[in-house]
Amino acid sequence: MSNLSHFDADGQAHMVDVSGKAITDRIATAQSWIKMTPQTLDLIKQGTAKKGDVLGIARLAGIMAAKKTSDLIPLCHPLPITKVTVDLTPDDALPGVQITATVKTSGQTGVEMEALTAASTTALTVYDMVKAVQKDMEIGGLRVTLKDGGKSGLFENP
Repeated sequence: MSNLSHFDADGQAHMVDVSGKAITDRIATAQSWIKMTPQTLDLIKQGTAKKGDVLGIARLAGIMAAKKTSDLIPLCHPLPITKVTVDLTPDDALPGVQITATVKTSGQTGVEMEALTAASTTALTVYDMVKAVQKDMEIGGLRVTLKDGGKSGLFENP
């Protein structure tokens, strides 16, 4: 287990010590999607869902989730997040909503987990907002598409 940083020499889980790492600007982007029927997507696009502005509320939920990531993921460091953006794009071809979350910080560890948490929570919130009209929506495609900063440098996953 020596290659896994969240385990010590005895195989015990621990929080990684990042105190020796340089403070650098860091960014991560994650994506997900939620598939639904064209009728459910039309409700979202027209803003006529009973619970209100689905995309606006889901965007706020994603931003809040990024800020709470260390409360949800046990070995994740609490970070001074400097920016979170969550973009939701209705996609008739899916049909559904494409989600992209980008998180920035200036610190000693990356923000991939924050971006992933934002993207997944955004999709879950879309589901919650329209589950009354469709319960069989599908959430998927969760992945890091970009990470930059720190020792490992740029990673892109198109």
